[in-house]
Amino acid sequence: QEQLQESGGGLVEPGGSLTLSCAASGQTPPTYTMAWFRQAPGKERTFVSVISRSGSITDYADSVKGRFTTTREKAKNLVYLQMNNLEPEDTAVYYCAVLNELRDYSSVRLWGQGTQVTVSS
Repeated sequence: QEQLQESGGGLVEPGGSLTLSCAASGQTPPTYTMAWFRQAPGKERTFVSVISRSGSITDYADSVKGRFTTTREKAKNLVYLQMNNLEPEDTAVYYCAVLNELRDYSSVRLWGQGTQVTVSS
């Protein structure tokens, strides 16, 4: 059974950094298009970033451009989200996901369970 497991969330002060990891296990092939989403309390889940199967193409929500970076280690089935200069508005549960289509952020085929990120002083 395919599974995604996020890790690396926690409490950080404004201006700080965190790196989230997403590990794929089970029968998931090593090279799927992967994305990060987040859901703040009382709000809908929204797109954060995407990385192509090769890792050569990435895209980001406008709210995180220049602050967040997504990378992958294909050999280890790992995807990362490096988050810098965090703001209180970044507080949310962060989910990784497998996408069927690189440009279609609604084409989620598999979700992780999520990891909480809280930005507060």
